[in-house]
Amino acid sequence: MYPRPIPETAKARRFAYGLGVWTVLALWLLPLFAIILTSFRTFEDVMAGNYWTWPEETDFIGNFAAVFQQTDMVHYFVNSLIITIPSVIAVLLLATMTGYVLSRHPFRGSTLLFATFIAGNFLPHQVFMIPVRDTMVSLGLYDTYWALILFHVSFQIGFATLFMRNFIAALPGDLFQAARAEGATPWQILVQIVVPLVRPALAALAILLFTFIWNDYFWAVVLTQTDAVKPVTAGLANLRGEYVSAWNVVSAATLFVAIPPVLMFFLMQRHFVSGLTMGAVKG
Repeated sequence: MYPRPIPETAKARRFAYGLGVWTVLALWLLPLFAIILTSFRTFEDVMAGNYWTWPEETDFIGNFAAVFQQTDMVHYFVNSLIITIPSVIAVLLLATMTGYVLSRHPFRGSTLLFATFIAGNFLPHQVFMIPVRDTMVSLGLYDTYWALILFHVSFQIGFATLFMRNFIAALPGDLFQAARAEGATPWQILVQIVVPLVRPALAALAILLFTFIWNDYFWAVVLTQTDAVKPVTAGLANLRGEYVSAWNVVSAATLFVAIPPVLMFFLMQRHFVSGLTMGAVKG
């Protein structure tokens, strides 16, 4: 059920709707605005309690220099890339193949298997904290890159399979019949027909997966212990002092950490929008 459009003659309702949208947007952007302002402040300005007004003194370059010179954020940044990029690639490959089989090659029990993928998305991850940690310890993978990579691949595959299965199922069946009539194997159909047609969906899914995995904090704390393999989210928590925290440096580091997902979205924005609207209109 979709909301009804507001007629142009109802000016009061349109004004109220626009005011509500801008209010929600302002409230949502307020914390981000505070972080950006704090990244410009000096330590003394932060300690004086000047959080929301314009900085009396600015030291944006010094704050970012401190991120690279006084912290290990570059190391945490590299760790996140090592964890996120292989995880996203593996999930895309597995989800595309699984979605293709579930949508175009149904078998006995395929519906139950698909329902299992969907059901996994509704379970809170906190329920699996102790079993997953114990499993990684027993496998000798605790506090390694592989622990986080295997976890993210395993727990993102459900959502990704649901995503790709629906897109592949929306493709015209005549394409598959024609390909089979020409003697194409299922693997050839997947590689030469399905993948080129669902590239916008793959781009949209890649952005979502990259953002989910890059921003994960809970499992970064549960499955890592030493700084050698911690990603940026856990690294940011390490910047807090025991008694005093340099929030200006923490804010600058936060902006540094936010660059990859934001940059990826803007570089692939066209593919992201087309991927989300793919199949929305027939004809």
